[in-house]
Amino acid sequence: MDPIREAELMMTRRQLFGRTSLGLGTAALGRLLSIGGLGGAAGLASAFGPEKHGGLPGFPNFAPKAKRVIYLFMSGGPSHLDLWDYKPKLNDLFNTDLPDAVRRGQRVTTMTSGQTRFPIAPSKYKFNHADNNGDGIWVSELLPHTSQVVKELCVIKTMWTEAINHDPATTYLQTGSQLPGRPSMGAWLSYGLGSMNENLPTYVVLHSKVTSGKPNQPVYPRLWGTGFLPSEYQGVALRSQGDPVLYLKDPEGLDRGTRREMLDDIAVLNHGQLSQFGDPEIAARIKQYELAYRLQASVPDLMDLSKEPQATFDLYGKEAHEPGTFAANCLLARRMVERGVRFIQIFHRGWDLHSDLGVDMPTQAKDVDQACAALIKDLKRTGLLEDTLVVWGGEFGRTVYSQGPLSHENYGRDHHPRAFTVWMAGGGVKPGMVYGQTDDFGYNIVDKDGAIIDPSVERQTPGAVHIHDLQATILNQLGIDHTKLTYHYQGRDFRLTDVNGHVIHDLLT
Repeated sequence: MDPIREAELMMTRRQLFGRTSLGLGTAALGRLLSIGGLGGAAGLASAFGPEKHGGLPGFPNFAPKAKRVIYLFMSGGPSHLDLWDYKPKLNDLFNTDLPDAVRRGQRVTTMTSGQTRFPIAPSKYKFNHADNNGDGIWVSELLPHTSQVVKELCVIKTMWTEAINHDPATTYLQTGSQLPGRPSMGAWLSYGLGSMNENLPTYVVLHSKVTSGKPNQPVYPRLWGTGFLPSEYQGVALRSQGDPVLYLKDPEGLDRGTRREMLDDIAVLNHGQLSQFGDPEIAARIKQYELAYRLQASVPDLMDLSKEPQATFDLYGKEAHEPGTFAANCLLARRMVERGVRFIQIFHRGWDLHSDLGVDMPTQAKDVDQACAALIKDLKRTGLLEDTLVVWGGEFGRTVYSQGPLSHENYGRDHHPRAFTVWMAGGGVKPGMVYGQTDDFGYNIVDKDGAIIDPSVERQTPGAVHIHDLQATILNQLGIDHTKLTYHYQGRDFRLTDVNGHVIHDLLT
């Protein structure tokens, strides 16, 4: 017996009433998806083909400055004091106690709350005043390659967050909430804007090897998940070893034509279920099957770096030859934006340096320095930087005081959410600028006169950039009013920026 007919005959009373109540909605959905014409490749192409790659009606809301985002996420919280926020006055304060007037009763983690004192640890690294048309941006000696592209960077020194521990802080930055369960930023963009290439995922995630061997902060699939959005919008994590996408390859002996016939038959069954129940997850499943079929041809070409000229590898560094390195992933990111991938996120872990910062920090910086600079140069060379927004940063910064033993050559730093550094480039942000300033300790955000301000009291404080402000600004560059990108769930409208967030127009061209 036909399985769809069998399901109809065995329908329960509850299913009957449920199906009746869904009749009008299913008919409307059927009209939108052309359910009657689906079944086979031609029908699927009409619903999800090149002429319509998803996205919401009316999005983007206005002309975008950026078409795509590359987010370079430094998991663990890189020390702004040793990379970007130059504080030379600290050298005279080595091993003195952090003044109470600076600390201002701010939270500390359990890792340093038991310390009898908070001794100041100046950065052991020299800073260079990278030229910028007569002005300058201070950059640590640990980032010699990045210092060559500072004319393209917008360095935000006054990021802040309420979260003081890694998982809530990372979840906050990625999803707009400290609690798990919300859609990720890439999922929101996929939902709102749709795809620019139906043969590749809209949202791709890459994980980078850590040379130090200390990938000390885990990252979870929910960070690129969809939360309550349909599952078709989740990020696709590409692997550097073996098959880039698990279970994508056909079994031995199964040819392309047979696979196509199987998908067509499965589509008929799925559309039967869709017409019966109207579950949007069934529509998502249909689309994912078709995407997987197309990925079988497009992903191998994407991941094949053998056709890149030697000059490209010279630019990114010899590590770019090794799959899974940060350098190789940055090169892949450039190839993805060329092919129309909307949102690319590269994770690099190991920045949680509570101790031995003098030993591990150079290794961490070396992992990313040349590749970050190469990515900016490569995008600039190909004309893609203009409409590609690149974002670099972690979930929070590090304390000016030392955690554990302190010497001039080695020290550790605890978590610091009240002030840290993020930089952006391309995509309509102002190049070669520094936004905001911190006090002489890199501990608090200060106003133009040097007075300490508390952004937690008044969230929209000039000079301070909250997590939600960064998210709102990123969405703005993609042509999205962050207050309009919403999803109704459990009786209320949700959005990436929750009920907060302001676009920081001073950062934008």
